[in-house]
Formats: sequence, structure tokens, C-alpha cells
Amino acid sequence: MKLKICGLKREEDVDYVNQFKPDYAGFVFAGEKRKIDFDTAQKLKRRLSPEIPSVGVFVNADISFIVRLAEEGIVDMIQLHGDEDLNYITELRKCLEKSDKNIPPIIKSVRVKSVTQILEDEKLPVDYLLLDAFHENEYGGSGKVFDHTLIPELTKPYILAGGIDSNNVTDILKTLSARNRSPFCVDVSSSVETNGFKDKAKIQQLVQIVKTL
Repeated sequence: MKLKICGLKREEDVDYVNQFKPDYAGFVFAGEKRKIDFDTAQKLKRRLSPEIPSVGVFVNADISFIVRLAEEGIVDMIQLHGDEDLNYITELRKCLEKSDKNIPPIIKSVRVKSVTQILEDEKLPVDYLLLDAFHENEYGGSGKVFDHTLIPELTKPYILAGGIDSNNVTDILKTLSARNRSPFCVDVSSSVETNGFKDKAKIQQLVQIVKTL
């Protein structure tokens, strides 16, 4: 099972990730709590181990901003966490194809409300889905668990987010495995924080648990 630690903001956050080696590191370019700018992302990417791909998290962002981050090698994967539709994703791919760089994999987040909704979003021209809890006033990061029985059989690999922590991750993944609905990766942010900042001990504990699953 793979693990993504999202919302890195400080150099020490990157140091924790470099030490314990989750599979992906997330830089958030939206919201308020964990948002970073281009220059900060560039600095953190330089500090991040080259073994750990960086995932840029965007909410209805200007496509040119995403393309710039990809071209500069600051983000290795693109996570669309807003209301991005078929037209947006098609245009994004078209702009990325103009670059001489490899096109980063694209992840589309689904704030889960129904089985039908998930299956419709799976039709989008993306590489992965990310299934997260729906919250009326937030695009993600609520720390809430959603109803995992809504997860249908999918043809695309998906990332599971929403309220996952060291206390529940084992049971959640075992239950999903029993239904043949296992994600390829789990995504955490607030559950490895203390007072709004990444916590070294919590990251270490979660990485150790997930790597055994």
C-alpha cells in the first residue's frame, strides 16, 4: 500500500518525509491552512528527496500556473481538487502536451456523494481518482471519513482520502480489501499534524503502519 503525505509547508516537513519515505509528498496551492506559493514550492522541491514524487494540489487554478509548475519540475503529478470538468482537463492536457517535458499524471478528486458521481468522474481523461469526503464549504482537508460502501468497482486506480489516521487505517483497508475495493494509495494531511503543523512522530507512525499493509 502506498502513502501520500499532503500539505507540506515548511523545510522541516520535507525533512520528515525524506526521513520516513512515504511514496508521495503533496504541495497545496489552494485554500488557506496549507497553501504555499510558487517560490516556496520551488524551495521545498529542491529539498525533497528525488525518490519521492511531488503532487501539486489545485482548486480551479489557472491552467498556465499548473503548466509552469510542471515545466519547472516542481510538481511531478497534478491533483485537481475543485470543480474541474471535461473541458478544463482537456485544455490542461493540451497545454501540457506543448511542453517538451513528460506529461505528469493527473488525479481528479471526487468529493463523494454517490456511486453514480464516482462512475461519471471515472470517465474523465485522468490517470487516477482521489475519493474524499464531501463537505459543503470545503474542497478537501476536512478530516472526515465518508461512507466507503459507496466505492464501486473501478477500472482506474484510486487514492483514498478523508479522515484516515494511524488508528483506523488498518481496519479501513482490510474492509475495502474484503470487498475487492482496495485503493492503490492512501492520502493524509491533518491526521499527521499537531496544532496545524506536521508532526514528525505521527508521520513516522503512519508510514510504519501503512508499509506493513
